[in-house]
Amino acid sequence: MESEVAAKARREAETPATYIGLKTRAQRAKLSNGSVSASSHQPRSTEKKKKKSHKPTVDNKYSQWKTLVPILYDSLSNQSLVWPCLSCRWGPQFGQALAKNQQRLYLTEQTDGSVPNTLVVANCEAVKKQLNGEACFPFVKKYKTIIHPGEVNRIRELPQNSKIVATHTDSPDVLIWDTETQPDRHAVLGAPHSRPDLILTGHQGNAEFALAMFPTEPFVLSGGKDKSVVLWSIQDHITTAGTDSKSPGSSIKQTGGRSVGPRGVYHGHEDTVEDVAFCPSSAQEFCSVGDDSCLILWDARTGTGPAMKVEKAHDADLHCVDWNPHDNNLILTGSADNTVRLFDCRNLTSNGVGSPIYKFEGHNASVLSVQWSPDKSSVFGSAAEDGLLNIWDYDKVGKKSARAPKSPPGLLFQHAGHRDNMVDFHWNVLEPWTIVSVSGNCESNGGGGTLQIWRMSELIYRPEDEVLAELEDFKSQVFSCASRP
Repeated sequence: MESEVAAKARREAETPATYIGLKTRAQRAKLSNGSVSASSHQPRSTEKKKKKSHKPTVDNKYSQWKTLVPILYDSLSNQSLVWPCLSCRWGPQFGQALAKNQQRLYLTEQTDGSVPNTLVVANCEAVKKQLNGEACFPFVKKYKTIIHPGEVNRIRELPQNSKIVATHTDSPDVLIWDTETQPDRHAVLGAPHSRPDLILTGHQGNAEFALAMFPTEPFVLSGGKDKSVVLWSIQDHITTAGTDSKSPGSSIKQTGGRSVGPRGVYHGHEDTVEDVAFCPSSAQEFCSVGDDSCLILWDARTGTGPAMKVEKAHDADLHCVDWNPHDNNLILTGSADNTVRLFDCRNLTSNGVGSPIYKFEGHNASVLSVQWSPDKSSVFGSAAEDGLLNIWDYDKVGKKSARAPKSPPGLLFQHAGHRDNMVDFHWNVLEPWTIVSVSGNCESNGGGGTLQIWRMSELIYRPEDEVLAELEDFKSQVFSCASRP
């Protein structure tokens, strides 16, 4: 008989939703003549995804995954979304219970124009622990809607005060929102945009994806199509309130929100900057990656040029980067060459020469997002257009595992619950080993999007010797019970 967990996943995954083409980096890939394949201002009907060669593989993995849900997960929640979601982030905790923590969740809605694009603040009962041996399933409910001026391509929360978020849209500006004080809006056609609490200006062209917030101070970092990296301090609005330093081409001048100019603008890339990350220990040090295949390290104290530049970090465009919060020497990058690479800052030289200390090969399509785990310094996740979210453990590279001898080196777990492009995911810093992930849905699966909140079985990430000893003890108990009259 199908378990309750598997049945829940199956029912919710098959819920129909409205389809809309999901804009991804792949659709923004450059053509041979240098033009863009799908610009942000084109009608949505021209942006529908082409069928991808990896689709049968995704379907096969999804079918296998459904049968293994009760074994692989301590908890899993699956929710169909009416509209595709381009970004997801955990927000602040606002309540506690015995089995669950109540926590905000930030999501996006990319619509077809019949209703406005929105930034959604949801309430989530995140799994805290198992109660009476039964898994608890997170429940997500919309709490507040913010009508966003354009698509929300990226969300980042301020770690010191996670009710404050920054968003990227198809404009040169970064928008800052206080999600608790923003009014709840009804998203209907023709409704005026919500007014951002702060507008960060400085880009000379659209900035869509590259966005980061510093862990301990209110610094914001961004990259864009103008090939630049821009640094701000949110606190600068105290001295610049009332100024009118809007960027050229700004789409939100009419909001009248306060604007803040940059602390610095940094040049060194030769193509679009796709992602940025702060060094966890210094707001003056950061890194960036872009469509020029470069990984660049910056130090704001030494000027606006690169402190270190790796010219050929990957064999294709770089889409994502993350700096290890546990070890300042380690940086992850993900690329259109389907690989994740790990760089050690100590191995880079003054002339920009450097090779990764390891290449992780477990995806069949472009890697769109990478993020280190907050729970273990050697663990990270990677999400790709093949619909997979891989969890890796660098410490396991080179070590044979009896659990999965044929898996790529370092692969700890593979989440195959999404059936289309895995566009974003986020580790929960308040709930160990818990992840929220979002994807679009292919047209054949009803369109819209899929939101999943999940935690792999603790038997997977606990020390192998400890798990095997526990299973051996469990096996002996079973045999002992079975032998009793």
